[in-house]
Amino acid sequence: MTTAPAPTTAPVPVVPDLSPASPAPRRPLLDWRIRFGVLSLIWGFSFLFIKVGNEAFAPLYVTLGRMLCGTAVLFAVLAVKRERLPRGGRVWGHLAVSAFLLNALPFSLFAYAELTIPSTLAGICNAASPLWAMLLAVVVVSDDRPTRQRVAGLGVGFIGVLIVLGAWQGFSGQDPLGTVLALVASASYAVGWSHVRRTLVGTGASHLSMSGTQLLLGTVQLAVVAPVFARTPHSFPALPLLSVLALGALGTGVAFLIQYGLVEEVGPTTAMMVTYFVPVIATAAGVAILGEHLSWNTPVGALVVLVGAALTQSGGRGPRRERRAVVKGRATIKG
Repeated sequence: MTTAPAPTTAPVPVVPDLSPASPAPRRPLLDWRIRFGVLSLIWGFSFLFIKVGNEAFAPLYVTLGRMLCGTAVLFAVLAVKRERLPRGGRVWGHLAVSAFLLNALPFSLFAYAELTIPSTLAGICNAASPLWAMLLAVVVVSDDRPTRQRVAGLGVGFIGVLIVLGAWQGFSGQDPLGTVLALVASASYAVGWSHVRRTLVGTGASHLSMSGTQLLLGTVQLAVVAPVFARTPHSFPALPLLSVLALGALGTGVAFLIQYGLVEEVGPTTAMMVTYFVPVIATAAGVAILGEHLSWNTPVGALVVLVGAALTQSGGRGPRRERRAVVKGRATIKG
């Protein structure tokens, strides 16, 4: 499901304005390590929630419910803090594009993918986002040119993807369409992040108002599309409904607030490490709770993917440049 980058890839919550005029943040009640673990669990279980939600609702309505609940959480916090929404048609236009690339499109693609692939595989495909971001940096002119080590990480990561899919046996046992949808969803995060970096830095609006507006626009997009392309639900079984509510309120609402706090307290580099725990938790949840089958190549390939993703994050911008980006940036929400 952020300016401060999550592994050079998908956006993370908006980073606070750390200028001297900003008041010192209050000390959180829970240690950041506990919140880091909670965030990993929430995002790791999101793929399980999608799978269960698909049992009763069309994928577009799973996504619509997810975004509606996430928007409600952020707007509740906005109301408590009495913050205004960003102004200007240009900003809203760019936020609408971000909402499509970072929320409406990838959320929907993951939901459709999980009709035919296990939640474990979807979680692993999600971890490929840093690889897509690095590929985008190689192909497109970027202000953050990749080093040899990061390019090597790109190669290692895609070898890991091939291992996960069992390329040596003709991708047997995996649904090609579902897998492609999940990989395109992870690529959408990378494209959306690039758009955010180029168009939404320095708007002057708060992280919360920007992200709340983005989710609102994404919800509107889904509300228009879902009734046209999907069957409207006529019944609401308890377990799938609770899964969608948890997916939105926790995975898209509360998780954003947690990660924003982590970025503020320990910095984006540490906060983004949650990316490497999500596929592990998604795999464990899928196997233990949903009883999904796990071949040897899935965890081995996932480990290779994570090693490649980690390499793409090394040797990039130095601490001073990263600090300036944190101070200046305004971001959006992925989860």
